[in-house]
Amino acid sequence: MIKIKINGKTTEVEEGTTILEAAREIGATIPTLCDHPMVKPVGQCRICVTEIKVKGKSKIVTACNYPIRESITINTKSTKAQNERKLTLEAMLSRWPNVKPIQLLAKAAGIKKAPYDHPNKTEKKETCILCGRCVRACAEGIWENIIGFAGRGNNRHVSMPFEEQYERCVGCGTCADVCPTGAIKISDEFNNPLDGALISKWGTKVTEQMATLDPSQCRMREVGTANIIDVMSEYDLLPTHNYKYGTHEEAPKIYSNVFRDNFIRQNIDDGCWLGCAMACAKAADNFKLRTGPYKGTCVIVDGPEYENAAGLGSNMGIWEPWAILEMNFYCDTYGIDTIGFGTSGAFAYECYEKGILNKKRTGGLELKWGNSAAALEMLHQIARGKGFGVTVGQGIKRMKEIFAKKYKADKKLMLDIGMEVKGLEFSEYVCKESLAQQGGYCMAIKGPQHDEAWLIFMDMVNKQIPTFQDKADALHYFPMFRTWFGLMGLCKLPWNDVTPTGNELTKEPHKIPEHVQGYCKFFEGMTGIKITPDVLILQSERVYNFQKVFGLRLGKSTWEYDVPPYRAMGPVTIEEYKSRQKRYDDQLHDNLKFDPKKIKKMSFDERVKILREYKFDQYSKLMDAVYKRRGWDRNGIPTDKHLKKLGIDFPYVMEAVKKARKRVTERPKKLDQ
Repeated sequence: MIKIKINGKTTEVEEGTTILEAAREIGATIPTLCDHPMVKPVGQCRICVTEIKVKGKSKIVTACNYPIRESITINTKSTKAQNERKLTLEAMLSRWPNVKPIQLLAKAAGIKKAPYDHPNKTEKKETCILCGRCVRACAEGIWENIIGFAGRGNNRHVSMPFEEQYERCVGCGTCADVCPTGAIKISDEFNNPLDGALISKWGTKVTEQMATLDPSQCRMREVGTANIIDVMSEYDLLPTHNYKYGTHEEAPKIYSNVFRDNFIRQNIDDGCWLGCAMACAKAADNFKLRTGPYKGTCVIVDGPEYENAAGLGSNMGIWEPWAILEMNFYCDTYGIDTIGFGTSGAFAYECYEKGILNKKRTGGLELKWGNSAAALEMLHQIARGKGFGVTVGQGIKRMKEIFAKKYKADKKLMLDIGMEVKGLEFSEYVCKESLAQQGGYCMAIKGPQHDEAWLIFMDMVNKQIPTFQDKADALHYFPMFRTWFGLMGLCKLPWNDVTPTGNELTKEPHKIPEHVQGYCKFFEGMTGIKITPDVLILQSERVYNFQKVFGLRLGKSTWEYDVPPYRAMGPVTIEEYKSRQKRYDDQLHDNLKFDPKKIKKMSFDERVKILREYKFDQYSKLMDAVYKRRGWDRNGIPTDKHLKKLGIDFPYVMEAVKKARKRVTERPKKLDQ
């Protein structure tokens, strides 16, 4: 912290704070024109000039881009500073006398009228004043660099390349939104919204938040979703060795900074959508492949995403960035799901480590934790439809059956460590300590993918949804909102990957009002129909329950398909228990009221068994709360009353539900496999 004085008032600021930021903190006003939250300050317009005194010497500086490095005295209202601003504004007012922002600034500076006739005077109200906001927003806000300054002196102007419409410009509207004069207009709306201005106003806010908040929050613009690797490892949530552990001493080898510094290209559009300020899709350029049919070829790898690094890396104990990128490339090239392969591979690795598999059974593959060569060969085999890859390529649900039948593997162990539900492999988050995330995974209609409900931080880290009812509300709301994104063809990430100032401690952290209202405005702008958040959720609820009925018609989607493998809930083995012994012993004491002395006398087998019973009991209670909140009965089947309320009580729907009720096995009071 550095002590400074502004207009006679003493205060402290962090080193690097600009004079403009410091002034705003204490309520002092400094006029600006080219300044905008979305772009870096450059001091281009010189309206913010301010007098400072450093070590007894005075000088005039631009407040917006002058970083405070030492103790200084600042006078924003000095005669010298005001005279310099006045000279600049007189020139501007003479050239652009009818531009409102300039008129307001001139009036505040005491200028009643233009002092002379400028040779390039224009009477237009909405004209370019060369502030540069649009150029910088295009370059810094959305990383496109489509527009720029052209010409010199009196001929200086903003232009696209060669003064023609540039095909890369998709009309995202960022330049128009940051323009202070209205000189830039959106001439056409390809999507034909009924109220483009309404959408644009909301979109501008999202773009600003992304450009200004993301660098200090999620760093999506910097490293994409790879930022999550570091966070998950720090909170013991990074899947390691088939979800046994949540971190590892070698985890820093695959942290986001490693990919950023050695592989990922920076500060350019990402090819996802040209107007998106998040720019979270990253790529590794000139990556030379070491294996497979394209060995020796330099390629572009679309990634890494968090799921790739965790599934293709830590979950199989692989801490080599090049290997993760190589598997990433070949999964994309072969059309193989990275999460499916990573989680299935991790299951196969653990079965090898436990002796269920061996080199003879894998055709020579040594599936020991960290063996990247074996993982890559297994991936190539899946693509070729040969060798052990044929088995792994069928996924965990089939592997459990094959290993039990062919190699006499313990069926109970297979159920406990095979991380799949509904035949779909888990995405890459350790959810042992988040009951809400367990429900988010396993009660998702599509299976355990985090897209439907990612609640780990709210539940485990921030303790924001403590009761069963709180969790049930979140497990209703999240899936409905995420379903709505799919229905509208929208990306989910801008919804909750930045938190606007003032919303950090909202009572409903998964319902940030600013974001929810924004999507309502988007819908209204496109269709002309005003909706509330409740109507938005209702739209999704109809579709969600219709999907549920389709599952019932297939003979599935009842309660037994919502039960997690135990590893998603707690420690399967003594080894796992010991790895988090204090945590689990504390749970026996805090939640089950066991005396610490008694816990110490217990064998680890006893502790594992007692904790298992408790975890399944908790999950069963969660199922009760979630099913009730969603309008389903105890077996996970929508009630007639709820279907009627949603307006989807069509005859064939009711018939499917009726058959499901006859077919279902009643859910037992004790929920254990």
